[in-house]
Amino acid sequence: MISIEQTPAAAGRCVIGFCRRWLVFALAGVALIPASPAIAGATLYRGEYALSFLGLTLARASFDSRIDKETYAIKGSVKSAGLGAIFDDTKGTLSAVGRFSGNVARPELFRADYVSGKKASVVDIRFSKGDVTKVTNVPPLKKRGKDWVPLGPDDLRAVADPIAATLIQADSPGEVCSGTIRMFDSELRADLSFTYVSNGKVSVHGYEGGTVTCRMHFKPVSGYRTTKRALDYLKDKSRIIVTFAPLGKTGIYAPVHATVSTQIGTITVAAQRFEAIN
Repeated sequence: MISIEQTPAAAGRCVIGFCRRWLVFALAGVALIPASPAIAGATLYRGEYALSFLGLTLARASFDSRIDKETYAIKGSVKSAGLGAIFDDTKGTLSAVGRFSGNVARPELFRADYVSGKKASVVDIRFSKGDVTKVTNVPPLKKRGKDWVPLGPDDLRAVADPIAATLIQADSPGEVCSGTIRMFDSELRADLSFTYVSNGKVSVHGYEGGTVTCRMHFKPVSGYRTTKRALDYLKDKSRIIVTFAPLGKTGIYAPVHATVSTQIGTITVAAQRFEAIN
């Protein structure tokens, strides 16, 4: 049975159209995590990302993660920067642990702790075999209106959290842009489907090599307001492009670049470092 102890506060005021909650989740930046016995032999990957809007930096993230063909363990940090820090100072940490099964990530836990100004928020999701078993969100959400689409009985089965949704296991580059990911961020359930765009190359600190670029299609399923125009735009008009690079020989691909068109401009997330340490 799913236990929802509290529901999260509304995303709140946005910074030039980009809400603080999504600042934390979109970057899903992660930093140092010690090896656990289950993944003691996994390779350590280190990455740094920047999020920008119309060429202006809004946030930065850094991460170390231990990933092999069967498991992943990630914990890290994200903070607003540049113009974003001036309008809405947000910083937080994220952690995620899970396994890979049948070419999909099966999360076991996801947690985000972040502070915007003096307001602290917590998101904690627990899973069993990929199904959500417990959700804890702080602070509680205000009462929803008639335009709210509630979670359905099967919406939280075989889902990925915001970090697991960025990890794709594929036997070859040609298989990266296929299938649909059922994403849940503790409030919103959405389907993320991918179609192939192109192969290419990228050169960033720590990595120079091949990439696969996909177009991502966003479809809200439940846990959202039908009157929210930003979601309508993401679903019907936005062009979301994600470029993936391989994590060594693990068969796991992670994003190195992404763009999301919005009603007022394009948001870009770009890797500035993408490197295997051992």
